[in-house]
Amino acid sequence: MPAEINSLPAPMTADDLDRAVRLAVAVLQKAPADAWTTKAGSLEWDCWETVEHLSDDLFAYAAKLGPPQPPLDSELAFVAESRRPGGPANTIHANREAGPVGLLQVLEASGALLAAMVRTTHPHTLAHHVFGASDPEGFAAMGIVETLVHTHDLAAGLGLTWDPPADLCARALARLFPDAPETADPWPALLWATGRTELPGRPQLTTWRWYGEPRT
Repeated sequence: MPAEINSLPAPMTADDLDRAVRLAVAVLQKAPADAWTTKAGSLEWDCWETVEHLSDDLFAYAAKLGPPQPPLDSELAFVAESRRPGGPANTIHANREAGPVGLLQVLEASGALLAAMVRTTHPHTLAHHVFGASDPEGFAAMGIVETLVHTHDLAAGLGLTWDPPADLCARALARLFPDAPETADPWPALLWATGRTELPGRPQLTTWRWYGEPRT
C-alpha cells in the first residue's frame, strides 16, 4: 500500500539528513573514476558539477541558520561563481586534483554542517529562502530533498541504481509538498513533485516549488 504522505508524520531531523547523505555517498562511491564528466540525468550539468551544486545547497542552508538574527528578506553575502558558462553558480567548489574521493568528502562535510546547525539552532528560528522563510526542520527537509533528487540525477548519469527509503521520501513530501498526490508511492511522488517524472494522470511538471514555511 502507498505510504500516507499528508498525515503530518514525524518531523524531519538532523539524523534523517545524515542518513540521506550517508546513503547517497555509499551509492556514488561505486561510480567509475572516469564517469564524472558525464551529464547528470536531465540536468545541463555534469556529474561533478551536480555534486558541487548539492554540496553548495547543503552549505548554504547551514549558513542561513548561522547568524544570531538571520536575514528574512535576502541571501547572505557569500560570493557564488560559475566555473563555465551554463554551470552552477556555487560558493562551494571541490579541488579537481582530489578526484571523486575528495569531491564526495566535500559533500559529506557540507551535509554534516547542515545537520549540526539543525541540531543546535533554536527550532523556532526563521531564515530566508526564496520559497518562504523556514525553520531548521524545514531546512533539514530541503537538504534531504536536494540529496535524494540530485542523487537520482547523478545515478542516471553514472549508471547506478538509487532507490531511497520510502519513509524519508514520505516525510519530505509531507513537510514541503502539501499538494503531492496521496495515492502514489512516496519516491515516484517526490520525483513528480520535483519535475523529474510523470505519474498516471499527472504530466511531468515544467515548473515546481516547495513550501518551507513552518508547520502550523
